[in-house]
Amino acid sequence: MSCAREGREPETKNKGEKHLPEFTRVASTKDIPEGTGKSIRIDGKDIALFNLEGSFYAIHDICPHMGGPLGEGPVEGEHVLCPWHGWMFNIKTGAFAVNPTDGVACFKVKVDGEDVYVEL
Repeated sequence: MSCAREGREPETKNKGEKHLPEFTRVASTKDIPEGTGKSIRIDGKDIALFNLEGSFYAIHDICPHMGGPLGEGPVEGEHVLCPWHGWMFNIKTGAFAVNPTDGVACFKVKVDGEDVYVEL
């Protein structure tokens, strides 16, 4: 997995105890045609899910500039452009194209048959 910025930290219930992240079904592979993305809100998280050449990737859906929905932006290669102001992010890593040390969180994705799961 090439996620540079994981989507969440393990939660602690009791001191020294960690809650393991769980994969949640978010879509069907048929819901997202190749070369496109989709904005999804699930369990209070805003996820942008993308299909790049049959592989699925998920990043935080909200652009840090002005809150635009990245899942609705045009895909150019491995990048998505925010539909509001054109800020560009790497779909695989969440890195901001202008400054790769900055960006949005990305989430681990797995596909089982036609079901797409994201680790929340």
